[in-house]
Amino acid sequence: MLWITDTISIADWELSESFMRASGPGGQNVNKVSTAVELRFEAERSPNLAPGVKARLKKLAGRRWTLEGALILQVEDTRSQARNREIARERLADLIRAALVAPKRRIATKPSYGSQLRRVAAKVQRGEVKALRGKPGDDE
Repeated sequence: MLWITDTISIADWELSESFMRASGPGGQNVNKVSTAVELRFEAERSPNLAPGVKARLKKLAGRRWTLEGALILQVEDTRSQARNREIARERLADLIRAALVAPKRRIATKPSYGSQLRRVAAKVQRGEVKALRGKPGDDE
């Protein structure tokens, strides 16, 4: 069981982990020990997440979201398999917490009358500056 918030938790059946050999540092161990973790979270089938949260999670996940609706996280940060598992679970929890926050609805606003007048006055002045750039005696 992975707790996201006080009210939201993820059951063990929704998570699956697989281990593989990691690239990078590790000395002779790197060819023998499977320390990298691939954490798969069946997000689309999860009963604990609301549809809006799932949609935001899909957007946040990007390429890590599969066609089957699963979220895949790969971690090979440390030499320790246990620590990599912890990091993967923390990243998943952080992603879900970020998806729980609904974005603020944008309220369309109208420019004020004064700002409209200032904009037009600036355009007129700019036009006058450009009009003065012509050759002398070209005012026919």
